Amino acid sequence: MLEFRTQGFQGYAVKYSPFFDNRLAVAASANYGLVGNGRLYVLELTANGIQCLKWYARGIFRGPVSDFDRYPTQDALYDVAHSEVHSNHLLTSSGDGSLRLYDVSLAPEFPIATFQEHSREAFACSWNLTSKATFASSSWDGNVKIWNPERQQSLLTLPTHSCTYSTQWSPHTDGVLSAVCSDSHLRVWDLRTPASASNHLILQIPIHSAPFSVSNAKLQPTFPPSEALTHDWNKYRQGVLATAGVDRIIRTFDIRQPKGPLQLLQGHGYAVRKIAWSPHLPNLLLSASYDMTCRIWTDGGDDQHMPPGELGNMGRHTEFATGVDWCLFGNEGWAASCGWDERVCVWDVRSFMP
Repeated sequence: MLEFRTQGFQGYAVKYSPFFDNRLAVAASANYGLVGNGRLYVLELTANGIQCLKWYARGIFRGPVSDFDRYPTQDALYDVAHSEVHSNHLLTSSGDGSLRLYDVSLAPEFPIATFQEHSREAFACSWNLTSKATFASSSWDGNVKIWNPERQQSLLTLPTHSCTYSTQWSPHTDGVLSAVCSDSHLRVWDLRTPASASNHLILQIPIHSAPFSVSNAKLQPTFPPSEALTHDWNKYRQGVLATAGVDRIIRTFDIRQPKGPLQLLQGHGYAVRKIAWSPHLPNLLLSASYDMTCRIWTDGGDDQHMPPGELGNMGRHTEFATGVDWCLFGNEGWAASCGWDERVCVWDVRSFMP
């Protein structure tokens, strides 16, 4: 396992580059993101361990790194996303509601673009995986916004009317994106449909509903609504995604059968902060939780010999684990995680599986 210390800043999100097998981006915040500063790190995996290539604070580039105590940002960073078009572009979402686009091949005093329409914290950002020409952001102001990196104004606003923690584009269908909110609902929009009164909304699924597989109404378990914090689309099975949040349960859904979750994966002791489906295997996903663990799961999928459940547990973090991501390259098992213990860990999932 490789480690890097984000001294004085607690990690909120970590993302592997879709272009370079040895590059990571980390969004971090001081004071646990409650108040104060933030910092964006660009890390590289080298023969000498993890090295900090560049870091940004208050829109100012600092590289090579010499002094981490200067030039703090004015607000926390909650998420980061790599551009799907330009290998050196990074997008961040901030506590002041802004989104900033950086070019890591340059050394400007400011980001190359800033987007600011959200009235509250911008908690998540996601680049379009299909058309690659747009990105989305979600905020505590109850809105998901669609942006083009070449325009200062958003292209479209999709209201959720509740605090929205996560938004993701479908990796299969252009124009389809989703979000999960504090009202315990999963929403799916299709931008190819007429806007009408629904604002492109095609599905609104209560996450806390009874499992789809339970047919007898008397046997259906009941779950109180709880805040959903994260979700992700399966990279191989079209229409399948997973959600998780405060109630500690990871649920998988098929939007073609939106009557309830397909599987319930339970084991975390506290809220699940981040989940990510494997880019290599259709049944495997990772989770990061406030119980300080990252866990490996299978939802069974089409494999009749692999029952759904937990496959492994990485417990090296000593504070809340808040971010996790898979490497797209090399052997199908490398992942990265970050947490409030000011550590970024790069590890092989297979070494934590029996």
